[in-house]
Amino acid sequence: MKRTANCLLFALVACLFPSVAHAHTGIGETSGFMNGVIHPVTGLDHICAMVAVGLWAAQRGGKAIWLVPLTFVSVMALGGWLGMMGHALPFVEQGIVASVLILGVLIAAAIRLPLLVSVLIVGLFALFHGHAHGAEMPDTASGLLYGLGFIFSTLLLHLCGIALGLSAQRFGTPQLIRYAGVAIIGCGLFLCVAG
Repeated sequence: MKRTANCLLFALVACLFPSVAHAHTGIGETSGFMNGVIHPVTGLDHICAMVAVGLWAAQRGGKAIWLVPLTFVSVMALGGWLGMMGHALPFVEQGIVASVLILGVLIAAAIRLPLLVSVLIVGLFALFHGHAHGAEMPDTASGLLYGLGFIFSTLLLHLCGIALGLSAQRFGTPQLIRYAGVAIIGCGLFLCVAG
């Protein structure tokens, strides 16, 4: 019964707030440092993907804790630059939604891939996220500040995911990370429908 109530609540929220589905569809200003900091937390896709990167990195452990998130941020910046320069990248929207779904599955199933494969996966997803936001970024000094704010906020979201993952492991409840993965999959499915 509780599961049914939760599903109904989720469906109600999805119907009432479809604009939260994508952080890069013209929501808000795209100039200045603070706008860059705020922008990533205005879209469900970016929040889920960034926290998921941190969670998966913590779940995997070892060098992945720092290498996976830093790879994401670095490639996201490259993707942003490509978007700013007007270079086309196919399937950006699909890649962003796929990033949420696939990261959710990797976390829910507690999949431990080799470090190189993990880095390549998040790098591909980062390219899509960065390109989408870079295409909106103004080609000015305020655009540069916006990009720096965006990177800062993305790092904070990664750190939130890492902190949650490490805390769950420290307190002997690693299954909570897997439940978070299931929730991320649910958000990914919502993004499929809302998009």
